[in-house]
Amino acid sequence: MITELRVCSKCIYDERVPYISFDENGICNYCHQLEKLKEEYGTGSEKGEEAIEKIIEEIKEDGKGKKYDCIVGVSGGTDSSYMLYLAKKWGLRPLAVHYDNTWNSAIATENIRKVLSALDVDLYTYVIDNKESDDIFRSFFLADVAEIEASTDLALAEVMYRAAWKYKVRYVLEGHSFITEGITPVGRNYFDGKYIQSIHKQYGRLPMRTYPLMTFNRFLFWSMFARIRKVRPFWYINYNKEEAREFLEKEYGWKYYGGHHLENRMTAFLHSVYLPNKFNTDMRNNTLSALVRNGKMSRHEALKEYSKPPHVEKDLVEYFKKRLEFTDKEYDEVMSRKPKSWYEYPTYKKRFELLRPLFKILAETNLVPMSFYLKYCFPMKKGK
Repeated sequence: MITELRVCSKCIYDERVPYISFDENGICNYCHQLEKLKEEYGTGSEKGEEAIEKIIEEIKEDGKGKKYDCIVGVSGGTDSSYMLYLAKKWGLRPLAVHYDNTWNSAIATENIRKVLSALDVDLYTYVIDNKESDDIFRSFFLADVAEIEASTDLALAEVMYRAAWKYKVRYVLEGHSFITEGITPVGRNYFDGKYIQSIHKQYGRLPMRTYPLMTFNRFLFWSMFARIRKVRPFWYINYNKEEAREFLEKEYGWKYYGGHHLENRMTAFLHSVYLPNKFNTDMRNNTLSALVRNGKMSRHEALKEYSKPPHVEKDLVEYFKKRLEFTDKEYDEVMSRKPKSWYEYPTYKKRFELLRPLFKILAETNLVPMSFYLKYCFPMKKGK
C-alpha cells in the first residue's frame, strides 16, 4: 500500500499525512520545518549548547531560596526519565510531576520509582478519579475522533503548571525532541480545553469534577501572568534516544516498554489499534522518519518496518472494552463508523489563530511551546 503512495524523498512521510506538501525534489514540508528549527535553536551545535547553558543559569538564579527550581513532567518513558537525569547533572533541583490517568503500565510505574529513588527527586502526582477518566476516554471514542488521549496530554500540562505555581517555580522542563520525534502534524492530533469539554458534554455520563481542565483563560494566566516558562532542552542539545535508553537501563535498572508511547495502556491502544484501524494512521512514521533523517536507519529499512502491522499488547482490546463498558457489538460498531475530525466540534482554534502575533511572542520567550505556535496558530484547510 505504501509503495503506491507518494513518499517524501528524505523521510518516510507519505501523502496520507495531513497537510503535507512536497518540493521539486520530493522533500516534504515537515522535513523543511525541522531543518529551520535546527538552525533556529542551534540543535546539537555550539549555539545550542550556549543557549541551554544560559537558560540553566537563569533557572538557578530564579530558584535561589526555593525548594525546587524547575518542574519535570514524568511518564516512565525514555525522554522524561533522561530529562530528570540531565536536570540533576546540570545542578538543578527538579520536582518530578506525574498525571496519573489510571492507565499506567506496571513497567512505567516502576521506571518512575527507580529513577526518582536513584536521583533523590521528589514526586508530585495528580490522580484523577478512575471512573471519571474512563468516562472522558469513552466520550472521545463515541465521538469518532482520533484524539482519544487528548485529555491526558492537556491534563499533564495543567498539572505541571499547578505544581509550578504551588512551589513558586517559573520553569518547566519538557522531554520532547523534534529531532527524535518530529512535530506531529495537527490533522489528527489536536487538543484544547474547549474540545475536551464539548465532547464530554455531548457523550459523557459523569460530571467532570476531578479532571484538571485547562481552559483558555487558565492557559493565558499560566503563560502571561504567572509567566511560567516551558523549556525543551532536547531542542538545543545533541540528544540520542537510543543512547539515553541504554544509559537508563544500565544506571537505574530502567526497563523498555516495547515501543514509542507504549508506557501507558490507553496510549498503546491509541497507537497500535485505534489510529491504524479506524483512521488509517500509523504514528510510527514520526519516529521512523526521525531515524531516517538522522541517518540512524535507511529509508528502505524504515519503510520495511512501517509496512509491518503495529505490535498489539495481548488482551489490550479486551481490557479497553471492559474498562470503558463496551460490548463486542458496540465496540465493533464504533470502530466501523466513519471517522470525524476535531474541527466538527467546538474548540479554541479560531482564538489561537486570531491571537497568533501574541503567541509568536510568547513562543519566542518560552512562555508557550514553539510547537504549539507552529501547529495551532495558523489556519488549516478542512477536509485534509
